[in-house]
Amino acid sequence: MPSEWRNTTLGALLSFANGKTSPERDEHGKYEVFGSNGSIGRANTTNAPGNTIIVGRVGSYCGSLHYSPGSCWVTDNAIRATAIDGNDPRFLLYLLQTLNLNNWRSGSGQPLLNQSILSSIPTAVPGVLEQRGIASALGALDDKIALLRATNATLEAIAQALFKSWFVDFDPVRAKAEGRDPEGVPPEVSDLFPSEFQDSALGEIPKGWRVGSVGVIADVIDCLHAKKPELLPTGKPFLQLSNIRDDGLLDLADVSAISEADYTKWTSRIEVSQGDCVITNVGRVGAVSQIPPGFRGAMGRNMTAIRPKPDFPYPTYLVELLQSTWMRGEIERLTDVGTILNALNVKSIPLLRCALSPHTVLNAFEDLCRPLRASMEHNLRRADALAGLRDTLLPRLMSGKLRIPEIQENMEEATA
Repeated sequence: MPSEWRNTTLGALLSFANGKTSPERDEHGKYEVFGSNGSIGRANTTNAPGNTIIVGRVGSYCGSLHYSPGSCWVTDNAIRATAIDGNDPRFLLYLLQTLNLNNWRSGSGQPLLNQSILSSIPTAVPGVLEQRGIASALGALDDKIALLRATNATLEAIAQALFKSWFVDFDPVRAKAEGRDPEGVPPEVSDLFPSEFQDSALGEIPKGWRVGSVGVIADVIDCLHAKKPELLPTGKPFLQLSNIRDDGLLDLADVSAISEADYTKWTSRIEVSQGDCVITNVGRVGAVSQIPPGFRGAMGRNMTAIRPKPDFPYPTYLVELLQSTWMRGEIERLTDVGTILNALNVKSIPLLRCALSPHTVLNAFEDLCRPLRASMEHNLRRADALAGLRDTLLPRLMSGKLRIPEIQENMEEATA
């Protein structure tokens, strides 16, 4: 520890107070509502000022950390912490991240953190000016990561909106049937849609389209039902449920590794590769990720691969279909409800229905939305790289082993 840093306790840096029972929720409220697992809604009232740190105090989220730059409401399963005596609140958030608060919990049954425990935890801190410098450096990385994630959310919303308009609500067809030009659709694309509907097992669908299913457009390959292989520090990539995100992207930041022999065994049915989708079968049923370019891996248990057939070269349509509100309803229709976990049987996946358009429409959709997905994949790789840099810098900065002047010249390049 640098000689000018001082030994202290968290109670001398932060004021702790328990949250309170959640107010009545209001989706249009001005304030975010935070629980131990993060933001859980909005309300019209607040019990915590801006720059509040939220600490999960009970259960599986005990020791979890969240930060609210604006006024918010903190619920009774969390503790609200605010900086005192001029200490920098964002620096203190990073400090708490290095202390692993979960190690300080009490209770043999239900894990618990309380104000007294938190206040007594020893630590060491620099002066306020250096606190601000550390917070600024790490905050710049976190802000860039947040921007990349927000951009991806916008891109996915655009792709999903277009999918819903074309393949669920059939907006271009309705417009033409009513004698209107489809809004926001170029003439050359509008010409690909009919101006009439026909009856089908799914209700009205555009004339000339057909009722199809996942099994018509893709091969569905079950995972290997075997004992989980030994995970190694390095080796061949092995996907698990935690790698499947909620935005159709594959989380490559923490992919497990297995031996060459186990890899051969676990890829005996399929080695997932670019364009394949992977869908969860239990728990978080129906979560989907698409394999990005350059990745090949083994697929773990409780997931199923969905690979576009050779005569259906539309991977973007496939991933947007599997994430659509329409497909969510289809998945719920075929999900088996259990006493412990719900499950989507692999035999049900090929039966998930959809309205299938001619290839001319699919080509147009792919041309419009593939660049969006490519940008999302790039942004996720960039965010993962920045998160890795942040996680490398964090313990060194918070221990004084790395001082701010040593890294300032590299920060602008890292966040560009």
